[in-house]
Amino acid sequence: MNAAIIGASGYTGLELIKILINHPKFNISYIANSTGNINVQELHPSLKGLLDMPVEVANPKEVGKVADIAFLALPHKTSMSFAKELLKEGVKVVDLSADYRLELETYEKHYCEHEDKQNINDAVYGLPEYYKEKLKEAILVANPGCYPTASLLALLPFIDYIDENSPIFIDAKSGVTGAGKKLNEITQFGHINENTHAYNPFKHRHMPEIQEKIKLLKQKEFSVNFVPHLIPVTRGMLVSVYATLKNEVDVNDILAQTYKNSEFVRVRDNAVDIKSTAGTNFCDIFVARNGKALFINSSIDNLLRGASSQAVVNANIMCGFEEGEGIPKIAYAP
Repeated sequence: MNAAIIGASGYTGLELIKILINHPKFNISYIANSTGNINVQELHPSLKGLLDMPVEVANPKEVGKVADIAFLALPHKTSMSFAKELLKEGVKVVDLSADYRLELETYEKHYCEHEDKQNINDAVYGLPEYYKEKLKEAILVANPGCYPTASLLALLPFIDYIDENSPIFIDAKSGVTGAGKKLNEITQFGHINENTHAYNPFKHRHMPEIQEKIKLLKQKEFSVNFVPHLIPVTRGMLVSVYATLKNEVDVNDILAQTYKNSEFVRVRDNAVDIKSTAGTNFCDIFVARNGKALFINSSIDNLLRGASSQAVVNANIMCGFEEGEGIPKIAYAP
């Protein structure tokens, strides 16, 4: 099946190329960014000798001629205009931006006016453990971001057991690639090396995404307090969730039963680390309690499970392939 990658210049675009080069069912038929006029080997020198293709200027009509499915690795507020046109061309879409992740009212409150009101409510949220059946019929998938992926996979098994009158706190830490490829003040080496800091505490746009999905999946509303941090590593994400249980339940059994048939969630016996999931699509989760005090610990690769490999898993399901076809499973360790 022919696949297009639009937005190939960034980290997630490169990761998509790396996965799809060796995918047994998808063939890369089109690569594009905003400027074109370059070979993919020049755009990403690490691909020298592996893929020889021109990078085009993104054009939905051209994609429609050569691709069955398109991955949009574009900035928020940009993807929606491309997705709308691609769907008109009969191309399935997996969007890695935030443009289709939220309900319309929530999106417009936290981002901007939406250009594609026709399709936003039909997009399927691409968290396979909870939306697999809907993904099988989807033509437009909103790929979750890294913070919501790690947070929701940790939290959702326990929502029915958490005290709704007590706040949930999520302490999340991401590698620098989570801030994107464009250099800014906080991602300069002199600032982030041997340093770490919280940013947008209680104000980050992933907080309403986490709250909304809990409400939609579990029909419950919680006070979710989300605080992200940037840490001086290239890739990886570690999430620690703190909540209060209604009763002293067997949290280890709840977690094990929830994910017993999940190919890409691994239940751990000890607190997790980012190195064991780096380079893979796995989410590792550990849980512990002290009386009614609940601690959940999860880790993912922010560029893979938090973006590109999860996007390919979603595409696999959309196209009727096995979920794990061509998906990276061996960690970059040590």
